[in-house]
Amino acid sequence: MTTAAPPAPAPRRTLLRPRGLVWSVLRLHRTALVVWGVFVAATAALLLWLWGPGSNAAQAEFDRYGYYVPYPHEAKYAYADLFYQPSALISLAIFAVPLFAAASLIGRELENGTAQLAWTQSAGPARWLAVKLAVPAVLLTAGTGLLMGLYRLAWSAHSGLLTAGSAPASLYFSIGPGTVAYTLLGLALGAVIGLAVRRTLPALVIAAVVQFPISAYRSLLWPLQHSSVYRHIPDVPVRGGAHRTYLPSPDYWPVQLTETAIVLAVTALLVAVAFRILHMKAATA
Repeated sequence: MTTAAPPAPAPRRTLLRPRGLVWSVLRLHRTALVVWGVFVAATAALLLWLWGPGSNAAQAEFDRYGYYVPYPHEAKYAYADLFYQPSALISLAIFAVPLFAAASLIGRELENGTAQLAWTQSAGPARWLAVKLAVPAVLLTAGTGLLMGLYRLAWSAHSGLLTAGSAPASLYFSIGPGTVAYTLLGLALGAVIGLAVRRTLPALVIAAVVQFPISAYRSLLWPLQHSSVYRHIPDVPVRGGAHRTYLPSPDYWPVQLTETAIVLAVTALLVAVAFRILHMKAATA
């Protein structure tokens, strides 16, 4: 009499582990994922410091001297200068997104033939591109959304410590939803360039040339920034002097939301163009 062997246990699956194309995208671009995570964590730490203990010395000088702090007490001015650095870091990240999308995310795989291999083995061209865009879009939205929220938190708590003038206008985009929208625009733009060029180095160069004016002159796109973004409140007497407070004007949110809607609409158009280019390339492959 023979006894049937017990069936082999089914392989255990981890529900939270990504599979298929999602896992391949994360694994293939893990270096970029680590760099993005480190950037978000470091910038978030700086923003939390600016919101918390980093403002203590500046606030003490402000409470004692008012808006104009005499030399050599310069903690307030040093704090104001440092407060604008996350805005520059966020702008740099937005500039780097299309370079990554054009050169590494799309261009390199088309040039090496790995994209065409994926089309024939695991997924069709449309699904391949959809995952290629969706995975980084989720990560970019989460990261930039977090930084935008922390920046607005620090701004709301300590905007009175900043030096009055045109410099605060640089924060206009960094503390609103336009920041997230421009990141997604860069991703879509890089994808279009990578699909059209299909070579890593030329796609990288073209993406840099196209994106640089957008990043460099972004604050000039809306003339309202220079005329009415900040509403002046009369000088308020403070022990040792006076200080001026600048607050966002009433048109801040209409302008911000209008810009965000326009950028998202352009992003959607670029995504449609990317899928159209992919369809044409796949048909002739």
